[in-house]
Amino acid sequence: MTQVTLSERALRTMLLACLAATSACEATQPNPPPTTPGTGPTAGVTAPGAPSAFRALPLPGAGPEGVFMDYLVCDHATGRVWVPAGNTGSVDVIEPTSSEIKRVVGFPTAVMERNGKKRTVGPSSATLGEGVVYVGNRADSTVCAVDPKALVRGACVTLESSPDGLAYVAATKEIWVTTPHDKSITILDASTPAAPKAKGKLALEGEPEGYAVDDKRGVFYTNLEDKDRTLAIDVRARKITATWQPQCGEDGPKGLVIEREASFLVVACSDHLVVLDAAHDGKQISRLDTGIGVDNLDYVDARREVYAAAGKAEKLTVARLETSGALTTLSVVATVPGARNAVADANGNAYVSDSKGGRILMVAPRATR
Repeated sequence: MTQVTLSERALRTMLLACLAATSACEATQPNPPPTTPGTGPTAGVTAPGAPSAFRALPLPGAGPEGVFMDYLVCDHATGRVWVPAGNTGSVDVIEPTSSEIKRVVGFPTAVMERNGKKRTVGPSSATLGEGVVYVGNRADSTVCAVDPKALVRGACVTLESSPDGLAYVAATKEIWVTTPHDKSITILDASTPAAPKAKGKLALEGEPEGYAVDDKRGVFYTNLEDKDRTLAIDVRARKITATWQPQCGEDGPKGLVIEREASFLVVACSDHLVVLDAAHDGKQISRLDTGIGVDNLDYVDARREVYAAAGKAEKLTVARLETSGALTTLSVVATVPGARNAVADANGNAYVSDSKGGRILMVAPRATR
C-alpha cells in the first residue's frame, strides 16, 4: 500500500470540502424563471431550421381588449408593413430597418354587435395602389386614400356595404372590394389615385372571402366562403369565367395567393392549404397541413415562400411553393393563441397579427445553409 503523506492527506481533505460545498450550493439553487414566449434563444421553434424566436412589437393605443386586426399588407419595395388597427382609429406603419411604428390617425370607429358581442371596429384592410395606400373602414363603410409619404388620410368614398378585403387592380386602375354582407364585389375607380370613386358592383351567389390578382392575365380571384368555391373573374368583362371546388369543407375557403408565372393558386382552408392549377381547370395539385385557424395568407415571389399563421394551432408555417406546384414545409414557428394573417417582406421577415395581445409578432427569416 502506498504511504500517504501529511500534505497529501490535507490536500485530499480540502478537495472533499470543496465538493461538498458545491453540492450544497446546487441543491439550494432556485429553478430558473420560465422563458416568456418569443424571448428565449430557441423560443417558438418547433421544427429544424426554423427561426429561433419572434419579436413582439406592441401597437400604440392598445388597451385591455387588445387591437382588432384583420388584413395587413407589406410593401415589398420599401419593406413597410401597413397595419389597420381597428379599434384604435389608426393605421400603424412599421418601418423596416428600425421597427419604429408610425401612425396614420383620424379614422372613425363605431361600436357594433356581432354574434351577441359588442366591439369597437374601425380600419380593417389595406392595399397598395400607385403612390397611394387604400384603407377600408368597417365603422363607416368607407375606403380612403392615404399618402404614404406624409402619412395623412385623404379623400374617401362611401360604399353601400361594409368593406372586407381590398385589392388594387393595376390592369384597370381599379380597387376591388369584397363586400360579403351583400354578397358582392364593389369596384372603385382609382384612375385618379388620391380620389377613389364608386364605379360598379358585381353580384355573387355567396360571400366573397380573400383575394388575389393576376394583372398580366386580367383575372381577379376570390373565394365564396359559404359555398366552398373559388372563383376566377375577368376584370375587364366583370364576368366569372371559372368556378372551382377547393374542398375545404364546412368552414369554407379563406384567403388565397397566386404564383403568377404558372398560375398556381394557394387557397387557405381552416386547417390546411391546397394548390389549384388555375391554368388547367383548377386541378388540385397538392395539399399541406397547417393546424387549425388559418385565415389570410401571403406569398413572396422572389423567395417562392407561402406564409400561413394558424390562430388556434398557435403556429406560423412557412412553405416553399415548388415549380411543380407542390408545397414543402420550410419551418414551423410557435406563436400565441389567435395569432393569424401573416404577411412577409422581400427578405422573409414575417409579421403576424396578435389582436388579443395588441401587438405584431415579427419572425425572422428561417436559417439558411
